[in-house]
Amino acid sequence: MTTTSPDWSARYAPRMANVKASEIRELLKLLDQPDILSFAGGIPDPGLFPTSEIKAAYDGVLADPAVAAQALQYSVSEGYLPLREWLVERMAAAGVACDASNIMITAGSQQALDLLGKMLIGPGTSVMVARPTYLGALQAFTPYQPSYLDLPDGALAQGFDAQTLKTRLGQHPIGYFVPDFANPTGESLTLAEREALLDLAEAADMTLIEDAAYRDLRFEGEALPTLLALDIARAGSIEQARTLYCGTFSKTVSPALRLGWVCGPKAVIDKLVLLKQGCDLHVSTINQIAAHRAVSQGFEQHLSLLRNAYGAKAQAILGSLARHMPQGVTWSKPQGGMFVWIWLPEHIDGAALLERAIAEERVAFVPGAPFFAEVKATNAIRLSYSLPTAAEIEDGVARLARLIARS
Repeated sequence: MTTTSPDWSARYAPRMANVKASEIRELLKLLDQPDILSFAGGIPDPGLFPTSEIKAAYDGVLADPAVAAQALQYSVSEGYLPLREWLVERMAAAGVACDASNIMITAGSQQALDLLGKMLIGPGTSVMVARPTYLGALQAFTPYQPSYLDLPDGALAQGFDAQTLKTRLGQHPIGYFVPDFANPTGESLTLAEREALLDLAEAADMTLIEDAAYRDLRFEGEALPTLLALDIARAGSIEQARTLYCGTFSKTVSPALRLGWVCGPKAVIDKLVLLKQGCDLHVSTINQIAAHRAVSQGFEQHLSLLRNAYGAKAQAILGSLARHMPQGVTWSKPQGGMFVWIWLPEHIDGAALLERAIAEERVAFVPGAPFFAEVKATNAIRLSYSLPTAAEIEDGVARLARLIARS
C-alpha cells in the first residue's frame, strides 16, 4: 500500500506566504568558520556578561527550598512581581510614572513585538517605520499582513502635511521606532524629532511602539527622554498615553535569560496578558527570579562597564573607517548601541559585496536591503562592533575598505 505525502504548502494559512527566512539568521549559519572576521551578528560581548552575579543568583534560588519550589513552578503571566516592581522604579527614573499593572514580562523584547503585532495589526493595517528599520520588527509584524509605509525623509526635521499623512495611513495606524541607537543605523532621534513624532502620532491617531533595546548603552552625549515619558507629559498619565514601551535585558544582562518587558496603559497590558497565556503561559520563573536578584545590586556599575567597553569599540571602528574607507563611503556616528551603518557608492550592491567579502577578504557584515520595509535600498551595509576586539576591528575594516576600493 502506498500513501501520498500531504502538500503542506497548501495547508498553511494564507498569512504564511509572508513568512520568510531571516537573511541575517541564514547568513550567520555560514559564518561558523574560524578564519572569518565577522561584523555581522549584533550580539553582546560574552566577556561582559555578569556571570558571577548570575551564578550567585541561581545558586541562591536553588539553595533555599521554599524559593526553589516557587522558581521551578508555574507562575503568573504578568511576570514575577518583584521584578516588575524593580522595573517600575527604573521606568520612574526615566520619567515614566507607572505601577506593576502597567508592566508585563516577555520572552525578550522580540516576543513583545510579536504579541503587539498580534494585538494591533490586521490585514492592511498601516505600519509606519523608519527607513531603514529593525529587521526583527518586520519579521514580527509581517505575518499579520500590514501595509508598510516608510517615514518620509525629513518629515520629523522639516515638518509634515498632517492631513496627507493621515489620509495615507488610514484608521488606527501603528508607528514602530527605535529612538535610541537604532538597529541597524546606530542613530538616535533628537528631542525635536521625538516631539515631532508625537505630533505626527496625535495628528494621525497613531499608536507608537517604542523599542528601547539599546537605550541603556549610551556612551556619549546626554540622555534624552523616552517617547513614553514625553507622551505622558502631554497626556497627563500613562493610562492616556498612545506609546507602548518595549525594554529588554538581552543587551545589558544576557540574551539567554530571554527577558524583556512591555510598559503601557493597563488596558493594553491586560489584553497582552491574555495573548501571552495562549502563547507560552509565562516566562521562565527561575530566570525571572534570578535576574531580579542579579540586577538588584550593582546594576548601574555594570551598565557603566558596558558603556565604557562599547564606547571604546565604537571609537575604534569610527577611527578605522576614517583611516581606511575610500571616497564615496559615508557612515553613521553612534553615541551608543552596537551598530554603524555604511552607505556605499550607488553602484555597489551590499549583498553582492558580501559574497566577495567572504570569498576574497574573509570578512562578513549584513547587507542593508533587508532592513527596508517599503522602498528598498541596496547600497548599504550594517557593521556591528560589539563582538570583535579593537585589533580585529582595525584589521576587518582595512580588509573591507580594500574590497570596496576595488569594486
